[in-house]
Amino acid sequence: MLMDRIKYRLSGLFGEDARAIIPRLLAASGRRYAGRYLLALFFMLLVAGSTSFSAYLMKDVVNKIFVEGREWAIWALGGTLVALSAVKGFSAYGQAVTLGKIGTRIIADYQNRLYDNLLKQGIPFFAGRHSSEFLNRLNSGANGARQILQILITTLGRDLVTLIGLVAVMVIQDALLAFICLVAMPIAVMGVRQLIRRTRNIVKRQFIGSGKVLQAMQETIQGIRVVKAFTMEDDLRTRMQGHIKEVEQATNKLTRVSSRTTPLMEMLGGFAVAGAVMYAGLGVLKGGRMPGEFFSVITALLLAYEPAKRLARVNIDLAANLTYVRFLFDVLDNKPAEEEPANLPKLRVEGGKIEFRDVDFGYRPDEPVLRRFSMTAEPGETTALVGPSGAGKSTIMALLERYYDPQSGSILIDGQEITKVSRRSLRDAMAYVSQEVFLFSGTIRDNIAFGHPEAKESDIVAAAKAAHAHDFIMGFGPGYDTQVGEHGTQLSGGQRARISIARAFLKNSPILLLDEPTAALDSESEVMVQRAIDALKVSRTTLVIAHRLQTVLAANRILVIEHGKIVESGRHEELVARRGRYFDFYEMQFSERRAASA
Repeated sequence: MLMDRIKYRLSGLFGEDARAIIPRLLAASGRRYAGRYLLALFFMLLVAGSTSFSAYLMKDVVNKIFVEGREWAIWALGGTLVALSAVKGFSAYGQAVTLGKIGTRIIADYQNRLYDNLLKQGIPFFAGRHSSEFLNRLNSGANGARQILQILITTLGRDLVTLIGLVAVMVIQDALLAFICLVAMPIAVMGVRQLIRRTRNIVKRQFIGSGKVLQAMQETIQGIRVVKAFTMEDDLRTRMQGHIKEVEQATNKLTRVSSRTTPLMEMLGGFAVAGAVMYAGLGVLKGGRMPGEFFSVITALLLAYEPAKRLARVNIDLAANLTYVRFLFDVLDNKPAEEEPANLPKLRVEGGKIEFRDVDFGYRPDEPVLRRFSMTAEPGETTALVGPSGAGKSTIMALLERYYDPQSGSILIDGQEITKVSRRSLRDAMAYVSQEVFLFSGTIRDNIAFGHPEAKESDIVAAAKAAHAHDFIMGFGPGYDTQVGEHGTQLSGGQRARISIARAFLKNSPILLLDEPTAALDSESEVMVQRAIDALKVSRTTLVIAHRLQTVLAANRILVIEHGKIVESGRHEELVARRGRYFDFYEMQFSERRAASA
């Protein structure tokens, strides 16, 4: 009931985002760090108390020292003010350090949660999104969560308490004078509330624009060779300048909107001080009043200016950060697609027999890729998938690794349905080598041992030798400590392919999936990589996508796939003799070779 009331109040003050987000942040991070926030709040109360008491003492400072001329008051009141300043200084330091540590921990928590959530998502989740979007949410969203909690605690614990204390001082010294000084404050608060909606819209534009800048930068760096080859520098420069200008304009607009509180507070504050001076001046000159009360109220009013200004713009600061956190929660609230019960049995691979039984699958509704597809890959043998682009060959491998699940039918390994065993055990049973080799930033050793950080040096070297990679690795000065660069740009295509094969050797899985890793290589590299693949296939159930038929002439079985169905199957010699679709592919490729060599 209490939480519902809080949500209702927040919605009225800050909008629907606040109603959804702030209680959630308080229930999670606020509760987790409640002890540290209480410590920070204690320091804030000391700051507020020392500030208010300093203003209160100005009455005695003026009356006892300057009006009555009492010497003892100089030392007593001066010493008290020094002590209050020391308390305020050390408390402000303690508050800043405590909140700083909490803030960095909150950022780290949300960044870890977002990254963990991304790892639990399936391939379809990433298909329609750009990686720069996640980078933007990772940084802006996590920092926004920190800022919201920090704004709330400093608003309540420091600014509001300080303001209440200073207002109390003003009322105690002169109630009518306090009323004159404070009459402008509600006007300022009402004026600021009109700016909140505009702030949210501007921040959304700024966030989206920043994502475009990150995307353009990332794609330019990753595709720099294509950029240079197509002389796209000028076009990309113009595009980037447009994105940056969009962010610049949004940022400038946000600055203008959020800064409107300053002239409003300055103007109203000036009116309040002027009114207080005229009222108090007449009271002292004509009414015989002591000036101490006047100076105490003016001191309290001037000290209240900064916390009042921060309170006046708290809605704007919250509105901006609520937008960032909303983008973060949009990702965190996606249910992990690959989360599964912990008690799922593990896949037990004995021979490695793979079966597809009447499998239907499509990436989009009404666009089937596989239609009642059935096939068998026998244990310890090589089964090749041949066919035109879009026939469904890569989809078969994606389904086998459970990047996607079929709409109907079943896939089995040694008689076990892969949807009824844990994904981890399924993928542990397979080694995948693609024509698009992905290497991670780091050393050659790191990339060979990827997934096996505990691997011994001797095992890494043995895997490299088996993949015919050891010799070129040792040709580099640092050897296995050679940095591969982003996406392996420091290495040639053939070298990257052999490191990928070495990675598969080290994994030593009973099932091998090959997406024609020699397709984009020159003849010399192809020979070396093919030797490595031939060694890797020994005693493993191998499923290979064949773009170059030369690589699968010795396959135990070749499946010709078109429109999601098997139209021919058999060994190379049998299929050539039938003069069917395989023969068409064979003639097309080898006639081109004969023409090229003639």
